[in-house]
Amino acid sequence: MAVRALIVTVVIAAALPALAQEAADKPNTNWPGYQEGDYVVNNYKFASGENLPEVKLHYRTIGTAKKNEAGEVVNAVLLLQGNTGTGANWFRPTLADELFKPGQPLDEGQYYIIMPDALGRGGSSKPSDGLKGRFPHYRYHDMVDLTHRLVTDGLKVAHLRLIIGSSLGCMQQFLWAEWYPDLMDGTVGLSCQPVEISGRNYMLRHAAAELIRHDPAWNNGDYEKTPTLYMYAAAGNDLAESPVRIQEEAPTMKAAKALYDKRLAALMKTGDANNTLYELESIYDYSPEADLPKIKAHVLLVNNVEDFADPPTLGTVERAFKKIAHGTYVLTPYGEDTHGHFTHYYAAVWKSYLVRFISGLPPAATAAR
Repeated sequence: MAVRALIVTVVIAAALPALAQEAADKPNTNWPGYQEGDYVVNNYKFASGENLPEVKLHYRTIGTAKKNEAGEVVNAVLLLQGNTGTGANWFRPTLADELFKPGQPLDEGQYYIIMPDALGRGGSSKPSDGLKGRFPHYRYHDMVDLTHRLVTDGLKVAHLRLIIGSSLGCMQQFLWAEWYPDLMDGTVGLSCQPVEISGRNYMLRHAAAELIRHDPAWNNGDYEKTPTLYMYAAAGNDLAESPVRIQEEAPTMKAAKALYDKRLAALMKTGDANNTLYELESIYDYSPEADLPKIKAHVLLVNNVEDFADPPTLGTVERAFKKIAHGTYVLTPYGEDTHGHFTHYYAAVWKSYLVRFISGLPPAATAAR
């Protein structure tokens, strides 16, 4: 069990920066037009065949919607979060201040910006709401489909200027571009690969899921107190972050022990084994490579050379991007401000590529009012 616990730390530890910076993810409600809401889908049938009488997606928006004559929004930008946290991740100062302020690439005065909580997270429906292990085993298909319903049916968006997704959201923006090729002008992915989950990525995720399932306290997901075995493993490692940044934060044994204790305490306070298990396994239907030629939108993917989750040495991104008509792949080098996989949280590193990408998009749709 100890060996397995060491293996799974890579995947589960992806949650830790979000937990450690929880305060940074609290949205600043002073942004112009800030709103929160819930979109409910009744009698939803999951791809697995399972059903729920009600599925809720929580969301936040800022900016002002510009509408066409039919009352449909035409200046929307959809921001998709990573595997952990919520849509409020986008309000971290290292993102919001670099993206949303006047004159910035996603100036809230020009765009209607939508930030949903992904299914299984935050204020959206998830196992810990009460169903526990009886919650439907959702996959990316369900997550994208439900968010698409929120955007088009709930918020009446006719066209998206951009979709930007980080990590989990990065993968899902490829699916959006394949499934709804006429809905958006451009999509931007941060920290992912457009290929099937396989190799080390699958093995690490499967091992993490198995650690939870084999915890004696798990009880097929029907527990009163969440199993904690996976938390002790997760708190001990963070290979998704730049090793240099970790060393800077914990340059001594005492500092490293304090960092471990801090992360473990955060997990013990907010973690839930079923939620984590479902998050890990939701990715299993992700295999976008064959349908990449269907994409009509312009696509930008930005990865970092230190990304342990998406190592550039595999060559998978280069292979996949040959199938995208309007695709640009950027691999950012190591620098004092990079954070490995989590470089997607630091817009100053990749903002210039986003600005250049937006300038090359087709003309935006015009609004009647």
